[in-house]
Amino acid sequence: MRTMTSWAERPRLFVDIETYSSEDIKAGAFKYMEAPDFNILLVAYAWNDGPVRVIDMLTADPYGPDFDEEAYLEWQDVWAGLVSPDVVKVAHNSAFERGAFARELGKDMPPEEWEDTMILAAMNGLPMSLDDAGAALQLRDQKIKEGTLLINYFCKPCKPTIANGGRTRNLPKHAPDKWERFAEYCRRDVEVCQAIYQKLHRFPVPDWERKVWALDARINERGVLVDQELAEAAIAVDEAFREEHTAELRQLTNLDNPNSVAQLKEWLEGVGIFADSLNKATVADLRSSVPDPTTRRVLELRQLLGKTSTKKYEAMTTTAGKDHRVRGLLQYYGAGRTGRWAGRLVQVQNLPQNHLDDIGLVRELVRARDLETLEMLFDNVPDVLSQLIRTAFVAKPGHTFLVSDYAAIEARVIAYLAGEKWRMDVFAQGGDIYCSSASQMFKVPVVKHGENGHLRQKGKIAELACGYGGGAGALKAFGADKMGLTEDEMQQIVTQWRQASPTIPRFWRDTENAARRALENPGRTFTLPCGVKYQRDADALRCRLPSGRVLSYWDARIDDGSIVFMGQNQTTRKWEKTDPWGGKLVENIVQATSRDILAEAMLRLHKAGYKIVMHVHDEVVIEAPADTSLEDISKIMGQAPTWADGLLLRADGYVCDFYKKD
Repeated sequence: MRTMTSWAERPRLFVDIETYSSEDIKAGAFKYMEAPDFNILLVAYAWNDGPVRVIDMLTADPYGPDFDEEAYLEWQDVWAGLVSPDVVKVAHNSAFERGAFARELGKDMPPEEWEDTMILAAMNGLPMSLDDAGAALQLRDQKIKEGTLLINYFCKPCKPTIANGGRTRNLPKHAPDKWERFAEYCRRDVEVCQAIYQKLHRFPVPDWERKVWALDARINERGVLVDQELAEAAIAVDEAFREEHTAELRQLTNLDNPNSVAQLKEWLEGVGIFADSLNKATVADLRSSVPDPTTRRVLELRQLLGKTSTKKYEAMTTTAGKDHRVRGLLQYYGAGRTGRWAGRLVQVQNLPQNHLDDIGLVRELVRARDLETLEMLFDNVPDVLSQLIRTAFVAKPGHTFLVSDYAAIEARVIAYLAGEKWRMDVFAQGGDIYCSSASQMFKVPVVKHGENGHLRQKGKIAELACGYGGGAGALKAFGADKMGLTEDEMQQIVTQWRQASPTIPRFWRDTENAARRALENPGRTFTLPCGVKYQRDADALRCRLPSGRVLSYWDARIDDGSIVFMGQNQTTRKWEKTDPWGGKLVENIVQATSRDILAEAMLRLHKAGYKIVMHVHDEVVIEAPADTSLEDISKIMGQAPTWADGLLLRADGYVCDFYKKD
């Protein structure tokens, strides 16, 4: 029996490809590769740290007189390496290469046989794109800058013109110089990938985390079924609603384009109303204060037409494959340095909640495109359409969704890591943490819908805002000012919350102190009571979680007395200096640990044979035969990992034919 060499000893085959498809890549890689004219144009490859060669899949003829036989034999080694379990394939954003080669060779490309420099970069706190990761690492050989122009020329259909002879696709013969440069671009990408790998491949990735990555790939490949009829009907209902109410708004204002903010502001000024903006909050305030019914109606229409309800429906119809399943919804390690997942394409991580009664009947009204009845039943049809977005994800025939999520997982994790006993006692007894927090803060019994029940809301916003060091500003972000609380009252809540849970502020301080000491003493390890470890190596400050996974703060140091590191701004995407403090570091630890708990639960569910189709924050969605019991799933989810002995978890679930919030 053949014995496979260890993972570290196996040869590495670095690959990068350039492809053509008439489908827009914005529809997602799976839809892009599903196009009948999809094909691979160039394959750049290198073995280990050897030279990069390029296979021209369009112009090279293995049976032509000028073909290099030695090169042809080497190509055969590449194809053999791609399907050999003894060869580790390495690519940047390897899901694309895996999918393309699976189609080209007609064979599955198991993710367990691949490594991904995009993921290595993310795990090290670096940007995920090849360009930005290379720049952050200050690599000498960067990507060729005109790559986008070359991709647009060769990889997409072109517009037929008289000048180009009416062709719809550019081939190498149409621009040999560009094609040669394109091959060099592909070659350079592998060289950058090699350099990133050489810099980062020693970064420790636990075996279980490699399994999580492979499972993520399979979940994305499985996809989720979309109710195309509902999605298309929702778009049609929204269009009809907007046409009807835009006409009414035009009639009331006599404006050419009543949806124009500038024109509508000018109209409002004509009736004595002056507003700096027409955002949601401003329009709501104006509408409640103006006495004139016509102006009130104009503002009401502005509110109704200002809500975008169909972008996610449009994304579903655009990205769904021939079998109506959307694939590639989740980006592994996409949400910052915590390693949490990010949404892609339809952005399932920020779906609107649903609070509709008889939601199944409402879905049928939309499917029937019955705008008249919808307007009779609801004041705000766009809001109804928004609430139904979740329900456009459906289980396949004969199956249901089993949805299970963790109850207050971050509150449980921070209490466990900080050692706040009274909080863990609340969870052990099945209590309501918001009531218990309010009771601890105000020293009175607080019962939901009962004794001192009005204090529960204050306990809730304090829990949401204060766990990671937030003050009055954080309370405002959770709506404290809209509850009528003054600045003094908010500050008092912050003080009371911290006094009620003294080990958590201590956790912030201890964490910042451990990180600071690690930066001041490179190579030494500083361990928190909860087992989290900090160490500064040659590249970054490393934070080892209880799970064994490591968070990275690239180029971290003490600068003017503060901890700083280099990171990508999640809004501007710029690589810039960031300065965290203890509360933020604890937030990273808690959210990353919560993520690891979910990840291990997903591995256990997969091992038990359950088919996960997506997961959203702390919730897993499983597609299973209609008679499958939910009990076992919640039991698996509620099992604490071996590295979190004593952590009290609870998972609640429900069964549904279409996705929704129970």
